[in-house]
Amino acid sequence: MSTLRALAKAQAVAAGVAQPVATVRHVHLHERPLLLVPLALAGEANAPLAALVGAAPDEAKLLIVPQPRNRSQRFAFAAELASVVLPYLDAYRGVSEAVAVDRGRDVRHRYVDAPQLLVPNPAGISFLRLLGRSTRFRRPDGEYPVHPSVPLLGRWLTFFAERAEHPGSSALLAMTDALTLHWATGQSAVEDLHLPALLGWIEPPAGLTGAEAAARAEDPSTHPPAGPATDPDFDNRRLAPAVEAYAEAEEDPQARAEAYAALEALLRDQLAPTWELMWRGVGLLRGLTPGARVEGRWAGDRDAFTAHAEHVDSGGGPQPRRDGAVAAAVRLHRLERALTSYAVQRAYDDPLVMAEHRLAGEAFVGDVTLADPKRVDDSGKRPVLRPRIQLVTTEPVLVPVGATLYCPTRPSQKARVVFVTPGADGKTEVVLELSGGMGRGLTAPPGSVPEVGERLCYTTLSDAYLPSGAFPAPEETPWTHGGPPGSVAGAPGSGELPGGELPGSDGDPGEEWA
Repeated sequence: MSTLRALAKAQAVAAGVAQPVATVRHVHLHERPLLLVPLALAGEANAPLAALVGAAPDEAKLLIVPQPRNRSQRFAFAAELASVVLPYLDAYRGVSEAVAVDRGRDVRHRYVDAPQLLVPNPAGISFLRLLGRSTRFRRPDGEYPVHPSVPLLGRWLTFFAERAEHPGSSALLAMTDALTLHWATGQSAVEDLHLPALLGWIEPPAGLTGAEAAARAEDPSTHPPAGPATDPDFDNRRLAPAVEAYAEAEEDPQARAEAYAALEALLRDQLAPTWELMWRGVGLLRGLTPGARVEGRWAGDRDAFTAHAEHVDSGGGPQPRRDGAVAAAVRLHRLERALTSYAVQRAYDDPLVMAEHRLAGEAFVGDVTLADPKRVDDSGKRPVLRPRIQLVTTEPVLVPVGATLYCPTRPSQKARVVFVTPGADGKTEVVLELSGGMGRGLTAPPGSVPEVGERLCYTTLSDAYLPSGAFPAPEETPWTHGGPPGSVAGAPGSGELPGGELPGSDGDPGEEWA
């Protein structure tokens, strides 16, 4: 936890209401997101019990599994869910746009928009990940056939779960994560995972403090858990008898229909409060102005959505259960690059986020007191424009002479530290030499060089492109990590382990529900 967030939490306790820790919205919020509130049966591995899904507050569709331990009913639930999710995804596959690549020498195409899924909490993302894993390998023919939409749904749910791991992605968001990114409450991070309590801190009812509202929200009779876990008392006293009544009414169609209706009403009552809270959260996020770089990250989601749609359309196979050695290394490297870029972009977009880096000595804010926009450096083979400016700051300047700094308002311009002169009055003078962002001539265009009187922030954080690393081809992978395919089993260079087991294979790909 950063110093500023800890301070904001302390202020939330003192004020009785959550405190903002962001001045802009750092996630993309779709005009028509698809909300999904899942419930799972306690004591079972990802056994779906119910889900409330829809793209508008008045479009909630309830899906239930009367017998969650019944394999056929589980896949029928998956087929029903696919009938809602897949048409929603297809609605964004109609219009494409051309995107210049290779410095304008070529173009590629991507969809102009992409779908967005919202779930209440990170456990909801885990639920979708496991549901995708349990369905994407199923087949519509052979033993235990399923509806053809079930494996397709599994592949798309896996895609969204993987995008959720990508820093800065908004394709699949947990509402609690999105809210705590912008507000700090007076409770612990674990308590922030409870959506009713979190919203109680952000928007406490009249006459109540955030702590009092959160305490009230912990009453499962009025604020059921946001799923996918259910309240144990609800399981024992209400759910178990309703499921048992449905099972006992198997021989009587009338009694079975009544038992189904009673179970459906019971589960709707459990999901409806969370459904309403989710839309409250959407409204809170809509009230924030999006950051300048949010749209660029959403473009990355649209790229990923387009690529996966093309992979599916071309007959590509489902995602592997485990990545190979090279694929895992590439994936980790890609996530690390995305995390670094996401942290820099948030700081560039938001002064409150940048303040954390100022406390850490990675940035400072100062006033321009001197500027020489016409300075030319002729010490090299040819003269180049190298203006200098002087800033005066009251903040500690921990960067050394020679360090390269960047200004969030001029991201394409570099500033090299020339002098750092501490003053006796607590102020520090910093002289910077500028390069880039001023054209190729020896005269700087108007506005490209900071003017006297401007207040600017300079930081060591760079939003420049991060080149990808170099990794061996799969066929060049050492035999200890899978080896080239087609070799003798168990021998150096073989992709097969002793005993005939292939790396990443652990039985029937659909064994969870078989």
